[in-house]
Amino acid sequence: MRSIAEICQAVLAGAYDITLSRLYSRPAEALATYRQRIIRLTEGYQKVFGKAETDSAAIFSAPGRTELGGNHTDHQRGKVLTGSVDLDALACAAPNGTGEIRVFSEGYGMISVNTEELTPVRSEENTTKAIIRGVAAGISERGFSIGGFDAYVISDVPSGSGLSSSACFEVLLGQIVSGLFCGNKLHPAAIARIGQYAENVFFGKPSGLLDQMGCAYGGIIAVDFRDASDPKVTPVSFDFRAAGYALCIIDTGSAHNDLTGAYAEIPQEMGAVAAFFGKQFLRDVSEEAFYESMAALRAGCGDR
Repeated sequence: MRSIAEICQAVLAGAYDITLSRLYSRPAEALATYRQRIIRLTEGYQKVFGKAETDSAAIFSAPGRTELGGNHTDHQRGKVLTGSVDLDALACAAPNGTGEIRVFSEGYGMISVNTEELTPVRSEENTTKAIIRGVAAGISERGFSIGGFDAYVISDVPSGSGLSSSACFEVLLGQIVSGLFCGNKLHPAAIARIGQYAENVFFGKPSGLLDQMGCAYGGIIAVDFRDASDPKVTPVSFDFRAAGYALCIIDTGSAHNDLTGAYAEIPQEMGAVAAFFGKQFLRDVSEEAFYESMAALRAGCGDR
């Protein structure tokens, strides 16, 4: 970690331009907005937590992501193509010498979690507090000794938009804890699994691993989930701009924050289709058999 003053000076001097260019796919001459965003982040951190410019801190980032091919195929042991986007969550964070994790997110306020209490709390399901507690628990269960920290978070990943704002936040927390307490030893795959664990066990959403993998690895990756315990990840090199394409993100103003129940029904329904063929996962059902049985499937499993 470095002092906040040193971080700001280095950012404004362009010392991190290579990193910023890689994160946001922008040339150095177009990074002014991103430099100022980091400055604003550190100012918020100082104000909320009463820190001085001489205090030490670190900056962390995690991107939103979108599926380019494959949706709800991860929990069926299928294949996906996912890519991170240039919208991300940023955090300025540092250990606070206590057992309390304090996370302040712009627009949401302060949330505190005691690191001595890392078991699921039913009343916290579907809340940000559950995610924070779950990520801390997942890392602690891997044998790391973690302490309290203060984190100020800003994000331009729209909530409930399909860009995996929850997975982005989970991965951001994983990066913070890994950086502050684990010597950055947590591999992206481990951080992704910890995020999924927090979402499944603490938040109460039976998600697959796709969202967290996309946020943790960054860039474009192909993932084969045949072996769910060890998905095969292959980086994909593709330049949208050079190919004459652009991935457009449109804020429709809609959200799916209250649709956890409906989301949970999808894996159940897909499992019912697999069971029709005597299989556990759709990965093992042939495309030909699926279409040949369409009428019977509609009658037995519903039409959705």
